[in-house]
Amino acid sequence: MSGYRWTILALGTVAQASYSAVFLGIPVLAPELREEYGLTLTEIGVVIAAVSIGSMFTLLPWGLLTDRLGERKVLGTGLAASSVALVIAAFSSSYGVLVAMLVLAGAAGASVNAASGRAVMGWFAPSQRGFALGIRQTALPLGGAAAALCLPPIAAVGGTQAGLLVLAGACLATALAGAIGLREAPPEEAGEVGDFVHPLRDGRMWRIAVGSGLIVVAQISILAFTVLFLHGVRGLSTAAAAGIFALMQLAGAALRIIAGRWSDRVGARIVPLLKLAFSFSVAIVVSAALTTAPLALFLPAFIAAGALSQSWNGLSFTAAAEIAGRSRAGAALGFQQTALSVASAFAPPLFAILVESTSWGLAFGLAAALPLLGAGLMRRIPA
Repeated sequence: MSGYRWTILALGTVAQASYSAVFLGIPVLAPELREEYGLTLTEIGVVIAAVSIGSMFTLLPWGLLTDRLGERKVLGTGLAASSVALVIAAFSSSYGVLVAMLVLAGAAGASVNAASGRAVMGWFAPSQRGFALGIRQTALPLGGAAAALCLPPIAAVGGTQAGLLVLAGACLATALAGAIGLREAPPEEAGEVGDFVHPLRDGRMWRIAVGSGLIVVAQISILAFTVLFLHGVRGLSTAAAAGIFALMQLAGAALRIIAGRWSDRVGARIVPLLKLAFSFSVAIVVSAALTTAPLALFLPAFIAAGALSQSWNGLSFTAAAEIAGRSRAGAALGFQQTALSVASAFAPPLFAILVESTSWGLAFGLAAALPLLGAGLMRRIPA
């Protein structure tokens, strides 16, 4: 059965990628959605945030259900329901209905976060867990890269409706695959979990959740507006801007795997996370300073910031799961991911307001402080 763990890892990663393609695909479609619905920058920020708004109310309940019912039922049900909401959104002509359906898609699809993470954790030993969950965490950048590469040409031919339908189809396909293929890990690989404190009563979990949330605000400030900024302000075509976005995702995926292996080798999750948060902050500062510089200078710094913005998530995810233990992993991951979802929901509209009130350069510069604040909160957690 040990070889089956790689199948579990593949299923969990692909399922998470389909949901991540929704989360990061909406920013890719943002220029077309803004034009089609006649939206302001703040209004399109709400559309971008809608998936996260939905997920922040359901991540913890999904996590608790995963601990009780198992990964297969939770993942399959949630992704299938998310697919239905995306189909309704695709045929909507109302801004309000669009936002509401994206909120529902986020609420339902959030099931995959705790379910796929708990499944992978249960099948891999601690000495391999950083690497395995690092691979699983590549789902977000890989889903984003797929969305960035596929959605612009699809939308060019079939409009935003076609793009949303493709996202719905991906969620439905992975819902079926997960429902058929996922299995609970053998009990002997679960480890001793009886004495673990419930995640919501563990101060370390609160530090991880809040600290990660601060870093993710900076992450979303970069990723959610990459295509809009490069297209609307720096003059790149939508396809070229989406290509830059895809490059950020691919580089971020590679960094997640490297960070996971690094954490396995040093036997710690928090110390590498802190170093990556500092590097991310430096990259944002450099990008902010070069916002109006020639593209040959700005793009390398901006791509580095976008890649580093995604490098740390797997370590935070793994640390949360390991602190709780397998029997509480669903609740722990649901709690931690709720904090990230709240941050992701508020970041786009608030960042848009900040840009409209000041400038892109100043907004990026202020965002650079957040990874440092998040790292400061997590610094006292045992490595």
